[in-house]
Amino acid sequence: MTLNNPPQIKAVWLFVTILFVVFLFVPLAKMLMLSLNVGDGIGLDNYQSMVSSDGFQQVLFNSFFVATISAFSATTLAFVLAYTVHWTHLPIGFKKTIKLAALLPMLLPTVTYGFAIIYTFGKQGLLTQILGFQLFENIYGFQGMWLGYTIYTLPIAFLLLNNTFQYLDKKFVIVSELMGDSPLRQFDMTVMRPLIGTFAAALIQCFFLAFTDFGIPASIGGQYKVIAIELYTHILGASPSFEKGAVVALFMLIPSALSILLLWYVARFNVRYDTAEPIDLPATPIKDRILAVSSSAILLCLLTVFAVIFIIPWVKVWPYQMQFSTDTVSQVLTSTNLMRVYKNSLIVAVLTAVFGTLITYFSALLGERTRLFKVGKFGIESAALVTNTVPGMVVGIAYLMVFSGTAIANTIFIIVISNIIHYFATPYLMSKNALAKMNLGWETTASLLGDSWLTSLRRIVLPNSFFTLIEVASFYFISAMVTISAVIFISGAKTMVLTTKIVELQHFARFDEIFILSLMILLTNICALSLFALMRHLYSRRLYGHKKAPNQVLAT
Repeated sequence: MTLNNPPQIKAVWLFVTILFVVFLFVPLAKMLMLSLNVGDGIGLDNYQSMVSSDGFQQVLFNSFFVATISAFSATTLAFVLAYTVHWTHLPIGFKKTIKLAALLPMLLPTVTYGFAIIYTFGKQGLLTQILGFQLFENIYGFQGMWLGYTIYTLPIAFLLLNNTFQYLDKKFVIVSELMGDSPLRQFDMTVMRPLIGTFAAALIQCFFLAFTDFGIPASIGGQYKVIAIELYTHILGASPSFEKGAVVALFMLIPSALSILLLWYVARFNVRYDTAEPIDLPATPIKDRILAVSSSAILLCLLTVFAVIFIIPWVKVWPYQMQFSTDTVSQVLTSTNLMRVYKNSLIVAVLTAVFGTLITYFSALLGERTRLFKVGKFGIESAALVTNTVPGMVVGIAYLMVFSGTAIANTIFIIVISNIIHYFATPYLMSKNALAKMNLGWETTASLLGDSWLTSLRRIVLPNSFFTLIEVASFYFISAMVTISAVIFISGAKTMVLTTKIVELQHFARFDEIFILSLMILLTNICALSLFALMRHLYSRRLYGHKKAPNQVLAT
């Protein structure tokens, strides 16, 4: 079946095209030109001077080393959690707890991780006070960053592994036992080999996130310099240089581009089953107990790090006056300035969720539900690919270079646009996959019955993708609440959001207020997720009553 291609499609395509040209490709091109700017001409002198610098080479090595170690540790821990959820006979409630706790770090900005680690493992930290000694000799630098990056990337690795575990066919465990395989060989054949592609994807994604993160090194990096701090120094340091900053930003694109190529390569290792039967595995009480203890230890360590966020704000002066006090919390909640910043964050998150969902959904519609010309579809796919490989800091730097001094500089508008562009790839793929599963004949049938494209969209396509729209909106909202890498370069005094305010408070060592703002972000995200879950529930009840909702339904 072919789909209708009404005039509205061309208008949507034109809008999306202009959006990405103006707010993605032009800023990146401007950054490239600045990196080649040498006096009155064009050359590679900036690159040569940067590469030949011993300090920059050390920065690159530090970034690659700590990101690699963190990716391996996060993926290993995530595998233990995912294996416990899917390959044991432990209680369902315990498994649900693992799923929820493993995703907790996603609800907080990364800059908070560093401060939480300091107040947990530092000389006067919570855990140090309990144990009587420091677990880490020097929490500032490599050790602290490794711990922070591991916590930061653990949820991503868990999501990838947890998703793939759902499709592993457990009947091969029974076959392996009948064939007399040893436990080690059985584990290798039924679990490890089918997960090779996902392991590689998790490692690559974790490495990329750690390599490009700014929040953790900004709070706990110390003298261990990484490329994100180098970029920040060149742009907003004592002697800023846009040319050198552009060179550093382009160097940040190298691992992101390589990660895409590697992901394409490792896709060939994915194992596909004709059918995956939901059978029960043989009981293994000893293994289950070991995994239960291991998973509990991982979650306990994870929650211990974040425990200080809930404790410190209610202590008078940590760690010298340990009396319970509401002074700091009251001061923050009654502060007009801080509440204005919180209001800005809410506005940015809501606008990002609303307009981000609309833009990504209509972009996916162009690719999956229209007869848009191939060049147009290729352009949208290319934009999604580029946004998936450009770190947030690069987006922020590019916007700073292009839009400084314009009417949209230091406005809520530019922050919302940067969030939409920066996080476009994931919600676009979510929408695209949902729309691709629908029958292509629906709109054609509706057209033959006299319905316009907009009418069929409203009556048929939208109702069948409502749950995906909710997921996209929740993704955009949470991402906008916790992001820091891009907005730190483009927010002003009047448009400051909670994450940039946290970085500002760091310079004044006002950590009590930092934890309160972090709590506000966490609680806001939890409330938002609850609201989105309620919307899904109410819509499901409306369509299907008390019955379980099928994957799709043709709306009337």
